[in-house]
Amino acid sequence: MKCMTTTVKRSVCPFDCPDACGLLLEVAGDQVTGVRGDPAHPYTRGVLCPKMAHYERTIHSPLRLSTPLLRTGPKGSGDFRAISWTAAVEIITQRWREILARYGGEAILPASYAGTMGLLQRNAGDAMFHKLGASRLERTLCSAAKGNGWEAVMGKTLQAHPDEAALSDLILIWGAHTVATNIHFLHPVREAKKHGAKVWVIETHETATAQAVADQVLLVRPGTDGALALGLMHVLVRDGLVDRQFLQAHAQGFDQLENTVLPRYTPAKVAAITGVSVEALTELAHAYGKARAPFIRQGSGLYRYGNGAMTARLITCLPALLGAMDRPGGGALGDLSTGSAFDMTIISRPDFLAAPTRWVNINQLGDALTALGDPPVMSLYVYQSNPAAVYPDQNCILQGLAREDLFTVVHERFMTDTAKYADIVLPATSSAEHADAYRSYGHYGVQRVKACIPPIGEAKSNWDTFCLLARGMGFDEPFFRLTEEQVLDELIAKPGPWLAGADSAKINAGEPVSLPLPANYKMLFRTPSGKIEIVNPAEPTPVPDWFPPYGGKGAYYLVTAPSLYTLNSSFNEQPELVAKKGPMSVRMNPADANASKLSDLQRVIVSNERGEVTFFLKITDTVPPGVLVADGVSWLQDAPGLRTINALTSQRLTDRAHGSTFYDIKVDIRAE
Repeated sequence: MKCMTTTVKRSVCPFDCPDACGLLLEVAGDQVTGVRGDPAHPYTRGVLCPKMAHYERTIHSPLRLSTPLLRTGPKGSGDFRAISWTAAVEIITQRWREILARYGGEAILPASYAGTMGLLQRNAGDAMFHKLGASRLERTLCSAAKGNGWEAVMGKTLQAHPDEAALSDLILIWGAHTVATNIHFLHPVREAKKHGAKVWVIETHETATAQAVADQVLLVRPGTDGALALGLMHVLVRDGLVDRQFLQAHAQGFDQLENTVLPRYTPAKVAAITGVSVEALTELAHAYGKARAPFIRQGSGLYRYGNGAMTARLITCLPALLGAMDRPGGGALGDLSTGSAFDMTIISRPDFLAAPTRWVNINQLGDALTALGDPPVMSLYVYQSNPAAVYPDQNCILQGLAREDLFTVVHERFMTDTAKYADIVLPATSSAEHADAYRSYGHYGVQRVKACIPPIGEAKSNWDTFCLLARGMGFDEPFFRLTEEQVLDELIAKPGPWLAGADSAKINAGEPVSLPLPANYKMLFRTPSGKIEIVNPAEPTPVPDWFPPYGGKGAYYLVTAPSLYTLNSSFNEQPELVAKKGPMSVRMNPADANASKLSDLQRVIVSNERGEVTFFLKITDTVPPGVLVADGVSWLQDAPGLRTINALTSQRLTDRAHGSTFYDIKVDIRAE
């Protein structure tokens, strides 16, 4: 038998991670036989996380959906029969016409998030939903408060390149489980440590990141990071470690912060709020204030509290007190914003929206499906997302999805918890089966990729599916007849000013390319005042200050931590990764377990006013008293009980930017 030739094709990891890794897919015929990291990628350098090491197992999983399906049993049962694409499109468009005629376009709602981060496939539905006059989804599920806090202080100023951390002598990894969510940042961290840099990890519990790279670990009570930042500022001012010359030249409002807010945040008061001792607070403040080039890497979890945006403002102010951004290796990195490099209107087509339509917040989808507004949501179209597992308030979401009068379409690769409630399920491609372009929110790289293999079975990409539905609705714009490659050609041919400075030939050839950074880019303050706005008169609270998180009833804060082996609900289709993650468990401090008479590995019920979830208990001193930690998001089929973690989370929003408050919940725990 003749051996099939294997070729290597470039691709990009499509999942919701700041690193957007460069991939090399080994392809034999129509099969991806192996996946490697691309050593030519300027940031990810050929390294892959455990989740992507065998991405071919996801691409060719026996669980892949390969044909359109029509529901035959009760919603949630997962009972379907195969139908053709022609029949599926006819059913969908007929139902939509009926809904449009009776209720209007706003009764149709898209539900999507970051199952793919590709510029084309992630945004492919916008144009068609604009033409329908559908309700618009406010997609603030992850880190909206974090971005809002940065912009309140720094505007559109570019954040520090992650590789700058290699030049730092003090790195604060603040609320970021880097080993699980941003593994490539460990490269500059380890480079810095080779030259004597110290690393502090600030967290609510001890993570694998702390164990891997930390010289010091500082555990804070959930939702109190902003108070910790104010305590650090208090000590920096008190002990003469502030660069007043820099502040005078480049910041506005520090004197107001110093005179009105900081005096209240004495080390003793901050210790009482945060649980951080006066000695540890002072030690960190001195280390930060005396560092040559301190670097702060911020995660996203610490901003998923009711005070999330204010917390982001306070931490963002810290580098200004030292002028850290004026030094190689100094500054701060949260999430990079590179969207301005592309003219996304080429894909989203806001001109197709005849009149403004209502916004529905993604964190409050449960209420939108059950409260029945005017008009009620009568059709939900879900793509690249699994709301039944990953959105807040799972019980409310499932109640809405179970409505017999709600026409739900799910475009998916797998029979997810959400897909089981669909009336129509459409098979979706993986990133190996369609063309796209990617940017990152953790580095300044961009990359265009082609399809590496044909679609599996009858799977179609988001782009091809939306074009098919648009034509089925009678939309005759030429836009809906373009191919993926034609849209991407236009996207690259009409760049924003930033992308115009990059090598378009390399981009079109599929090579990873870094967006150019201006000289001294960290000091080009893109704010209304042209300065760092420690005091921002446009904010409801002009002078930043800390206020408590929501909290709620219950004896314990519940922290939903990222898993090393799954990402939100993705990768649960790989049995090997699910086995490595282990049973759905919750971690608890030994003293708390002893007081509650709970034993290691027993089944426990964690509950609050929204629901109850069964876990296996893990007793460990990596979790402080008063805190419970649950890792990752499981599919319902893998849960020891009837619900998973988001049956406990809340639809409440952050102080600014309408972000999620996943971590801002309190619970009780008991034996099953």
